[in-house]
Amino acid sequence: MAKRVLIVYAHQSSGSFNAAAKDAAEEVLAAQGCTVQVSDLYVMKFKATATAEDITGEVKNADHFRYAQETNLAWEEGKLCADITEEQRKLTEADLIIFQFPMYWFTVPAIMKGWIDRVLTLGFAYSQEKRYSQGIFKDKKAMLSFTTGSHESMFSSNGINGDMNVTLWPLQNGILHYCGFQVLAPQIFWAPSDIPSEVRSTMLEGWRTRLQGVLGEKPLYFTPLDCFDREKGYQLKPEVHEKHATKEFGLTVGIHLGLALPPNNQMKAGV
Repeated sequence: MAKRVLIVYAHQSSGSFNAAAKDAAEEVLAAQGCTVQVSDLYVMKFKATATAEDITGEVKNADHFRYAQETNLAWEEGKLCADITEEQRKLTEADLIIFQFPMYWFTVPAIMKGWIDRVLTLGFAYSQEKRYSQGIFKDKKAMLSFTTGSHESMFSSNGINGDMNVTLWPLQNGILHYCGFQVLAPQIFWAPSDIPSEVRSTMLEGWRTRLQGVLGEKPLYFTPLDCFDREKGYQLKPEVHEKHATKEFGLTVGIHLGLALPPNNQMKAGV
């Protein structure tokens, strides 16, 4: 069955490396028979702020407006504004979501964070009962594809920026995995603005090659939800903790049990 892909894209320049990476993904995936949609956030002038204006009609509690609760009700009642419902439609239809962006201040650009804040609403994307490995989007895959301003050595465990695996944890665990996505290893283009053009070309060819089989890739490892005890504040169950307490590495970057971080846990599948 042909797959559907959504690329959420955030770069202002059509001449950028990010644009070239986005174009490569469109071309290669379409050639495999995929239906590819692109949400070009800057072209769309996508609203980046999560506010009461995201709800059509009256809110339930104007005196104490709470975005998550109000948008949950609006989603249930069909009262979210049109740009949000359109993006939710695209996401619902997609089998794979690729976030293509330049890394700004160790995270996504504000306009993409706005897409995350506004589109991944309570009820639609997650709930108290449906999150992490039991999340709403557990049958979908998602991945980050981004450029950095710094070289790879600077994002190493002894580099000045710190371990990239740590940088990625809030994005990949706290957003994508939280909503249930199977998170594929990120595609990182290290400092493309600071390398020769032939090296940039090699980077793009490597991306094209990966895209040939990306839909069949295994996801990154995250500790399953059933390893935690809800009645005890979602702490690891004692038997899980005891099983791993004597090992060399922790379970994941975030759930490390005070042990050494598992190498490349947020950058390579199967580790």
